[in-house]
Amino acid sequence: MKTYIRRREKNDQLVVLYGGWGADENFFTPFCNDNFDFILFYDYSADEALVLPETKTYRKITIIGWSLGVWAAEYLFPKTGIIPHTTIAVNGTPVPADDRYGIPLKIFEGTLNNISEINIDKFYLRMFGDKRTYLKNSDKIPHRTIKSLNDELRWLYNRMMEQKESGFRWDYAVTSETDRVIPSENMNSYWRMQKSTRHIIVPLPHYFFPNWDSYSDFIRFVERYKRISAITATT
Repeated sequence: MKTYIRRREKNDQLVVLYGGWGADENFFTPFCNDNFDFILFYDYSADEALVLPETKTYRKITIIGWSLGVWAAEYLFPKTGIIPHTTIAVNGTPVPADDRYGIPLKIFEGTLNNISEINIDKFYLRMFGDKRTYLKNSDKIPHRTIKSLNDELRWLYNRMMEQKESGFRWDYAVTSETDRVIPSENMNSYWRMQKSTRHIIVPLPHYFFPNWDSYSDFIRFVERYKRISAITATT
């Protein structure tokens, strides 16, 4: 697993993001600013030890799991010791290789067995939703080798088949109406069953962080969405 850490001495907020398969820091660092510390976990099969910064007291810690990172956040939670104040699952579920609640097994296994330069380009295109958005965000496309992508997906698949209930709880789940990576219907079916998780559906593709200037703005959107919904329901 690889770790990216960004810290500023004055910051009292921390955002911890678990990236999905095929990601690297290019996907996520553009949305950092100097108002919060940031830890990114990604490339889970990489032969690197878990790295965590020295203990620091934060007023607020937010965990964001994106795509297969929703599963990874639950899997790694006991190992990191990071206790969050808020948790947000984004376009993923804790059972990402599943016919009902994630990527159908035949598709998941087909991807695993057919990783190539051409197929990876198609995969990133589906993440962005359309060619125009893909080209607009070409600077954010990860720089990964085919071998690293194959190793990571095989590692993830094997661990997913082993994982048991983690006890991790998600405060919010944000899913996209036009997700071309994980079927929206499957994700929505899963989150509808989680009565303690507030579910938000947005008209965006699988990778949608460029719609906000920073993670602070995205977190504010998620938390404010709850308040708006509550106000609307009582008026």
